[in-house]
Amino acid sequence: MSYSPSADAASAPAAEALTLPLTNGFARLGEAFFTRLTPAPLPAPYLVGFSPQAASLLGWSGEVATHPEFANTFAGNRPLPGADPLASVYSGHQFGVWAGQLGDGRAHWLGEAHTRGGDWEIQLKGSGLTPYSRMGDGRAVLRSSIREFLCSEAMHHLGIPTTRALCVVGSDAPVRRETIESAAVVTRLSPSFIRFGHFEHFAACERHDLLGQLADFVIERHYPHCRETANPYQALLAEVSMRTAELMAQWQAVGFCHGVMNTDNMSILGLTIDYGPFGFMDAFNANHICNHSDSQGRYAYRMQPNVAYWNLFCLAQALLPLIGDGQGGVEAAQAALEGYKPGFADEIDLRLRAKLGLREAHPGDEALLNRLFEIMHAGRVDFTLFFRRLAQLRVESPEHDAPLRDMFIDRAAFDAWATDYRARLRREGSDDLSRRAEMNSVNPKYVLRNHLAETAIRKANEKDFSEVATLLRLLEHPFDEQPGMDHYAALPPDWASQLEVSCSS
Repeated sequence: MSYSPSADAASAPAAEALTLPLTNGFARLGEAFFTRLTPAPLPAPYLVGFSPQAASLLGWSGEVATHPEFANTFAGNRPLPGADPLASVYSGHQFGVWAGQLGDGRAHWLGEAHTRGGDWEIQLKGSGLTPYSRMGDGRAVLRSSIREFLCSEAMHHLGIPTTRALCVVGSDAPVRRETIESAAVVTRLSPSFIRFGHFEHFAACERHDLLGQLADFVIERHYPHCRETANPYQALLAEVSMRTAELMAQWQAVGFCHGVMNTDNMSILGLTIDYGPFGFMDAFNANHICNHSDSQGRYAYRMQPNVAYWNLFCLAQALLPLIGDGQGGVEAAQAALEGYKPGFADEIDLRLRAKLGLREAHPGDEALLNRLFEIMHAGRVDFTLFFRRLAQLRVESPEHDAPLRDMFIDRAAFDAWATDYRARLRREGSDDLSRRAEMNSVNPKYVLRNHLAETAIRKANEKDFSEVATLLRLLEHPFDEQPGMDHYAALPPDWASQLEVSCSS
């Protein structure tokens, strides 16, 4: 299956829809921030995946994908009107070590579309060499592009802040990773692609004038209320801290692991950005490492909230020349970060109580949750499936617990926990039917498990893109019962345990 245009695809409405006048506010910052260059041509491109919902953000209907020039356009072969392609420079800490100058090594920032739904920057990823490619080839492969496309849209429909993905365009052009793979370009959308690393770059270069220019640009566009405070740059840091805290709680609550939380992969808007060796946990393991390249486990599941806090300290250090001089500036920066830990704690408590169907906060809730995660960890209980099944628990009918008990090796430990859980539900007069509906609205039935993505990738390598389209439709409604789709919510097959994703993913 492919997205081949129909015979009348060149109709006037579709041709008009592909016209998307762009501006590029980032380009007005000046050439110290980027290098202008055009994407490298991609031979014989074809459409692999397309998101009509992402297209609607740009004011397009789903019919735009049938335009005969669609694949050429989003392979980087045909410019959009007003596009001003550039690659931005940034720096950052990678795996906790200062890496120096980095930048968009395989991405081209085309510009921004101004729509009734907001401003959306458009970026091609995998579109060729840039001055910041270092030892890379500037290309992305079909495997990683499909994963990013699907997960970007999946995270959005889970309600988690994220960049979006318009489409994946493939080509038979060879790209070498561990083996020879085929090339692809994914088109990403975001209100901003600015990262912590952009600020680190100009701080490290001691270009405090450019650092201030960048901070003012971000405040003006995304945090205008900060301008009204006594110290706008301190207020900016505080806002980013709180958004990041909320994002980390949302990741933890669905069992999402990013895999490479370098400072250059942290969004200044608190978005999930740069999908590489990510993964949703199958069997719960607090120490789960989704990135095969992360030999030390720096970015393990349980570490993510603390790593985000460490990254915020790096951002604070970069912003210090703007926040203030001397000890006063340090104290102001520290004050801006103080909201992170209580903000994360409040947000994760709220989300975990909701996962258990608890409407109120009671003493002892934290202990109840900790005990649950301890027995889930000990038995490697499937994270997504357990919480979905938990909604079926009946307060007065423990004899119906078999679907839950059977997930645990230590059934006695589960029984003891379930007894206390039922007592807790009784204390707030919980009703089974209403609680079930509430829990099913926060505990997804469907997430992008690695084996599901891998199946779609294998089919796509044979030019069958039907599974990409099926997964996209499925993941657009992750909380809903979808008749005939239960096998997508089942325990992963045995071969899934052999899958590995790394920084090349």
